[in-house]
Parts: sequence; structure tokens; C-alpha cells
Amino acid sequence: MFVLGIDPGVSRCGYGAVRQEGGQPVAVVSGVITTPVSDALELRLAVLLKELRQLFARLAPEVVVVERVLFQANARTAMSVGQASGLALAAAGELGVPVVQYSPNEVKHAVGGWGNAGKEQVQRMVQSLLDLPEKPTPPDRADALALALCHLASAPLEKAAAAAQQKLDAAIISARAGRGSKPPVML
Repeated sequence: MFVLGIDPGVSRCGYGAVRQEGGQPVAVVSGVITTPVSDALELRLAVLLKELRQLFARLAPEVVVVERVLFQANARTAMSVGQASGLALAAAGELGVPVVQYSPNEVKHAVGGWGNAGKEQVQRMVQSLLDLPEKPTPPDRADALALALCHLASAPLEKAAAAAQQKLDAAIISARAGRGSKPPVML
């Protein structure tokens, strides 16, 4: 599986691509897209959208993972993250690439074993899990790689759960069909 993680932001938007090879995650590319703070917001968003489109087209990921925007103490930051997140979702949608979202706590739990892990801990865990020579910096880059790692860890479990649910649903339908129109017997 080839996953591209996106840590959304207008000033700094982290990206990190990870491929599963022989059961091990391997970092393919990571970085940060930046936009000049001095530019008008609409210009910055246009630049970010263009960069995301180019990145998605160049890498052709099987799935894009974007950090879910939940809550920010600073409303301005929340708007900025939401705008960047929307651009990433739209760019993936244009190419027909599936998108999955995880909360920051889900990502921290998946890579660090604790949902309240700090930036430094996430950077060190990403370094360790991907066998990188040094910790990925800035944190936006590490967070994007962590998003990809989170999905690689979660996807098999989600697939198994979906298959189990389908079997359960089929069994229920079969049991109901075998009963005919009789209501269940109450004891």
C-alpha cells in the first residue's frame, strides 16, 4: 500500500509518503509546502492547491490521509487548517483518490502508543518506525509521515472489521429469511 499523509496548514503544509514493503513501512518522500505570510490569503490558497495537485499527480498515492480538524484554541488557526484540509480533500477527490481522516490523538496513539504524545515524541517515533537517520523536521513533516503510518497500521484492522460486519449482516439476513414472516419468539 502506498499512502500519502497530509498535515494541513496554509503557512506550512506537511506531506509524507510511506510505502509498505515486505510488511515494513518505508519512507518515500516528505517535506513541507510553504506559502508567504505576506501574500493575500486567496493567493496563498491558490499556491497551496496547485502544489497539492502537482504532488498528488506526481506521487499517485493509493490513499491520501488528512488530519481531521477537531478543535483549536485559536479560531484563526482552526480556519487556516480547515481551509488547507479542504484543499487537500478536493485535490484528492479530483483524481479519484480515496481520502481517510484521523484525529491528532488517533495518530499519536498509533505511532507513539499514547494519544497525548508531544511533538518531540512523535518525531522520535516516526524516526524509529521508518528507520530514518535523524528525526524528521519540522514537526509538520513528521506529523504527515505519522498520518501515513497511522493508516498503514489501521487499514488492515478496518478491512477485517468490515469483512466481519458483512458476514454478520449476511447471517442475520439469512436467519430472517429462514424464519419467514414469523416474529421472533420471546421467552
